[in-house]
Amino acid sequence: MARRQKSAPPEDYTENIIEIDVETEMEESFLEYAYSVIYSRALPDARDGLKPVQRRILYMMTDMGLRPDRGHVKSARVVGEVMGKLHPHGDSAIYDAMVRMAQDFSLRLPLIDGHGNFGSLDDGPAAARYTEARLAAPALTMTDHLDEDVVDFVPNYDNQLTQPEVLPAAFPNLLVNGASGIAVGMATNMAPHNLGEIIAAARHLIQHPDASLEDLMRIVPGPDLPSGGRIVGLGGIRDAYASGRGSFRTRASVSVEQLSARRTGLVVTELPYTVGPEKVIERIKDAVTAKKLQGISDIVDLSDRTHGLRLVIELKNGFNPAAVLDQLYRFTPMEDSFGINNVALVDGQPRTLGLVELLQVYLDHRILVVRRRTSYRLRRKRERLHLVEGLLIAIVDIDEVIQIIRSSDEAAAARTRLRAIYDLSEVQADYILELRLRQLTKYSRVELEKEQHQLRLEIAELEAVLGSEERLRTLVSTELAELSGTFATPRRTVLLESEAAAPLKDHLPAPGRTAKAVLPLEVPDDPCWVLLSTSGQLARTSTREPLADGQRSRHDVLTSVVASTARGEVCAVTSAGRMIRLQVVDLPALPPFNGTPNLAGGVSSKEFITLERGERLVGLAALTEVVALGTVQGVVKRVQPEYPLNRDDWEIISLRPKDAVVGVATASDQDQLVFITAHAQLLRLPAAAVRAQGRMAAGMTGMKLSAGDRVLHFGSVAGGDDRAVVVTVTAASAGAPDAAQGSAKVTELEEYPVKGRATAGVRAHRFLRGEDALALAWAGHGPARAASANGVARALPTEHGRRDGSGVPLTQRIDAVGPSLSGLVEAPDAGSAVSTAPSVPPRAAAPDDGQGTLL
Repeated sequence: MARRQKSAPPEDYTENIIEIDVETEMEESFLEYAYSVIYSRALPDARDGLKPVQRRILYMMTDMGLRPDRGHVKSARVVGEVMGKLHPHGDSAIYDAMVRMAQDFSLRLPLIDGHGNFGSLDDGPAAARYTEARLAAPALTMTDHLDEDVVDFVPNYDNQLTQPEVLPAAFPNLLVNGASGIAVGMATNMAPHNLGEIIAAARHLIQHPDASLEDLMRIVPGPDLPSGGRIVGLGGIRDAYASGRGSFRTRASVSVEQLSARRTGLVVTELPYTVGPEKVIERIKDAVTAKKLQGISDIVDLSDRTHGLRLVIELKNGFNPAAVLDQLYRFTPMEDSFGINNVALVDGQPRTLGLVELLQVYLDHRILVVRRRTSYRLRRKRERLHLVEGLLIAIVDIDEVIQIIRSSDEAAAARTRLRAIYDLSEVQADYILELRLRQLTKYSRVELEKEQHQLRLEIAELEAVLGSEERLRTLVSTELAELSGTFATPRRTVLLESEAAAPLKDHLPAPGRTAKAVLPLEVPDDPCWVLLSTSGQLARTSTREPLADGQRSRHDVLTSVVASTARGEVCAVTSAGRMIRLQVVDLPALPPFNGTPNLAGGVSSKEFITLERGERLVGLAALTEVVALGTVQGVVKRVQPEYPLNRDDWEIISLRPKDAVVGVATASDQDQLVFITAHAQLLRLPAAAVRAQGRMAAGMTGMKLSAGDRVLHFGSVAGGDDRAVVVTVTAASAGAPDAAQGSAKVTELEEYPVKGRATAGVRAHRFLRGEDALALAWAGHGPARAASANGVARALPTEHGRRDGSGVPLTQRIDAVGPSLSGLVEAPDAGSAVSTAPSVPPRAAAPDDGQGTLL
């Protein structure tokens, strides 16, 4: 390897070493670097709300003609133009800024219309060579009128091109879309707002320059995040609007839904700002694995482009949804904190601004833009008017003008002669000389005078705007109102003053109390009522408070009401003699409705009970009490509460061929049992006359039936109940021309004598002409309620008839009869009130029309 020899310095060489203090050099270099980062990269300008890279992207896309009414172009082409002409930095920084301006979950009003994969909250975008972009409609208002000298232009990095120092910004972009950035020694983090609210506040500030913060906050109550959600607690927002610094909590929008008959779930439709569903799912799974979260059985992401975000969190049975949600807020990003730090550049210096200052800086900029635009237009109108006046002078003698031009040796001589003869200015003479001959001939005096008049009117209007500060501010306000009408959208984020006003507020802690004391994680074993209706709807009440008959005409007649607890068990009895165990906690809990449970929130019994063909649900019963069964053939059986503990269903009676259970009821020794047959025979016998048997026994003869007769109703009545009634409704004969029911009668049960077991009973209803059998029958604690098959209330006779008398003719069909709620809970031994009524085919709960007296 050759060794290079050092050459001697020239003879006139003088060594001059300058000593520089390292500390001073570091300070100066660091300050220069910090200022460059603050001013040229990280912080937005308070006037247009844009960082330099964002401003350059929008300006270059405008210069390229990428308007909303034209096609998309490759993002890589835009990035290359910006990088090569205006922004000499890495292409990834330019593309990242461009992508953010196209994301509707990042900006409240996106400025770029992206085509392709521009990323999500959980995933990044595709490469610039795969995506396409063009300007969105709101971006045009940011760059509009740039050609009218509305802002100053500055040289680019190599002094070959120019770029706008700031964009005209027809709306307060900084407040509408927010901003975030980290500079050297400072950072900014600004929340997005609703465009309509911000413009309304800006217009209010134009009309009332001395408006206070409280005045503006009546218009802008808080941020409006692109992802929606809920903001809980507004104290931090007030601080941020006053001083420029503050924080607030954002929460996901969650609703409790019945996913199936046995499963309840929390459905998340909106998440906090900048939080993605995959992040939430991962944190929930980690918290469940670490046993921080309880009561969650599964989580499924059902989000799609059509319906948006839908995150379903399935809960285990017996867990309080509000308590689980409280855990989710504490241990997952479903509740997040947003810190506001309103730092922006004002006159090249970083400042922390409140709401009033932010709006004022923008309005000052916008007023200056409109003033410069008006001045530019006035100047151009005056220049055009000057040319038109010259043409009007020349067109009077157009032939002589042409002759002067033709006879002149050169343009300078023609210009001099025109100015001398017609007293034209140099500009007017040049304009006439530059016109082609055919352009001269097309002008007519009338057209020019019309244009002259119009120009003078426009010049007067522009001068009036420039001459009046009030008119100028009014013009700015009007343009803001027009833009708001075009682009404003409804508010997405719900603002809640405190946690007590949050969703599921009935389950949230009261002020001054902890959530742990008010929100038990599992459903407490509180007393409740279990309800079954004639249409097969099952539900439970949230408490066992006294029930009242609500004014509801379109709902079910109740078949059974059983006292239980929220974590207890009841049983369902079918016509085939099967008893099926039901967990009360699996049933949907009904919220109170003016003291009356609303069974529209129940679910069909088919979701819990699988019936064989021809089998139907008869009623509910308590597992801890003696119950009585009655069959179609008149068999009666009282069953001891000795049921298998390891099975969910079992036989409770051995039925004869073609026999079926028709009713089930609680029956202690003090109660009375009632049979009513289709031939209108009623048997009332003491329950003590029927000894209790095991569940495999076949029962005993309860009522003696005549040939062709069958039991229509079986139930129990508490002993000594003086309010018990019997309701009978007849059917028309098979050959009768009217297929409607015949008559109805209400009789006091006390009128019927107590008979012994295996007797035929007594007559309960005398048939009229065209009647030969009962269609419906019911006996129980009064008053009774009746309804049609679709749940519409039907009237029963108000006066009690004789037991051996006929009924009152019906004008409307009755398909179900049952007890009133007040009758059930006021009856003796109401702790396990059970009543039965003939079932009608299951139907959907009909809407409430506010009339009648049925539940």
